[in-house]
Amino acid sequence: MREPILMLYNGTIHTLNPAQPHAQAMAIRGERIVAIGTYGQVLAASVGAPREVLDLRGRTVLPGLTDSHAHITWYGLQLQQVQLAGVRSLAAALDLVAVRATQLPPDAWIEGGGWNQSEWPDCPDLPTRAMLDQVSPRHPVFLIRKDGHSAWVNSRALELAQITAATPDPSDGQIVRDAAGEPTGILLENAQALVRRVIGDPSAGVRLHALQQAFTEALSYGLTSLHIPAGPRATDAAETLSDLHTLHMQGALPVRCLTYASASELDAMIALGLRSGFGDTWLRIGGLKIFADGSLGSLTADMLKPYVGTNQRGIAMYSASALTEMITRANLHGISVAVHAIGDAANRKVLHALAHAAAARESQSALPPLALPNRIEHVQLLHPDDLPRLAQLGVLASMQPLHATADMLLADQLWGPRSQLAYALRSVWESGATVLLGSDAPIETLNVWHSIHAAVTRQRIDGSPPGGWYPAQSLTLAQTLQGYCINPARASGETHLKGMLKVGMLADLTVLPADPFRCAAHELHQLYADLTLVGGRVAWRRSRTD
Repeated sequence: MREPILMLYNGTIHTLNPAQPHAQAMAIRGERIVAIGTYGQVLAASVGAPREVLDLRGRTVLPGLTDSHAHITWYGLQLQQVQLAGVRSLAAALDLVAVRATQLPPDAWIEGGGWNQSEWPDCPDLPTRAMLDQVSPRHPVFLIRKDGHSAWVNSRALELAQITAATPDPSDGQIVRDAAGEPTGILLENAQALVRRVIGDPSAGVRLHALQQAFTEALSYGLTSLHIPAGPRATDAAETLSDLHTLHMQGALPVRCLTYASASELDAMIALGLRSGFGDTWLRIGGLKIFADGSLGSLTADMLKPYVGTNQRGIAMYSASALTEMITRANLHGISVAVHAIGDAANRKVLHALAHAAAARESQSALPPLALPNRIEHVQLLHPDDLPRLAQLGVLASMQPLHATADMLLADQLWGPRSQLAYALRSVWESGATVLLGSDAPIETLNVWHSIHAAVTRQRIDGSPPGGWYPAQSLTLAQTLQGYCINPARASGETHLKGMLKVGMLADLTVLPADPFRCAAHELHQLYADLTLVGGRVAWRRSRTD
């Protein structure tokens, strides 16, 4: 007996395939699309086979979406912690911490994240440990800023971590101090590790539960693939790969994942012979994640010129020579890199390093091409002279539309006129570079429709600012969907499998209640998935009460 066919009909199917942009119906056998076209064509292609039907009832089908930068374990863990994202005042943030303190046994850690002091009118400067001490004198508190590049802790946390005025700054971080030299309670970059090592890492059971929660949410938006870079904890990348492998072996991995190892794991990858592209259609090795600098909000992004009104230029995580050596060594061993670069100095150093690595590979003609392209994560600020170099070097630009609208006030304050080329989606796109789009969850929401709205409108969901922030840097909806579907497939080396709806490709798709091409741009953030199929199977179905 032939394998049954699932036939979708009576809706609008946007294939993103230039040769056949639209279709009336589609047939799926197993994991693959076997027919797509008019209702009559698809019906004829499935004659004689057992058939199930899915009446779309006028709804719209898109290829499954890919979030090209999601810290998925971290996102899931934060769902279980104090949620400070979107909290608009210091007082409200402290209230949430106070409530959590009443829910936990004495001395238990209060963890959370998402705070953004630039949105707090009652906190003109960075918050301090004294503020937390008022609401949590006994419970140690560790709260990660929304960008992940600084943490806010109380006195109890500093005490347990044995951080005092005499504690030296780590080489790749900073303990912020007051005029007397005492720690204020803000830890920048890898100074956070001084406290993390006291807290300890979550157990495998806790992590797996967090992943399952996060995957369910991702599917509810129509996401079927995720690119997962190393997160803030030193063990994050290795644990995430192990957890994903566990789920995969159990047949319980519901989305397709491309994972990146931490820079500290380069030697191990080389010793094991791991190369970019290793894996299958569910779980693949992307390469090596490297941090070149910090973030705008923590004033640790590496800048060519100081932040406005300061003499600070941020923090470079590596010297230019060390960065170049690491990237070149990885590429020579068949390992692609994904390099976090926010500031214009960081982006320039990374581009120089990638150019050196490309020359080194070309000098060794026996080396096969890299299986996956190199990429820069964020590309938040480029000097105009560096704009053409992404395309020239074949480097992918992995960018996050929500960062622009979330950071716009701070960018104007700290970068001034340089912001014209900040979060420059259109300029990077028109330079010829391949642009991948993502969320950077939990820095921003995993809700891909909020990100799509930001890319098209350059506005927050409340409509601010009128007309959009640097609206010339917006993308069209078609470009945005290419950045969430077709271009990520190039990044994972799977353009023959994913990114569009075409015969022979994986049946990863989402069914939406409305057609995004017929929605007003300001309504895009309201969309969601009614159904999400991964490999031809329904992985998410919205209940009638949702």
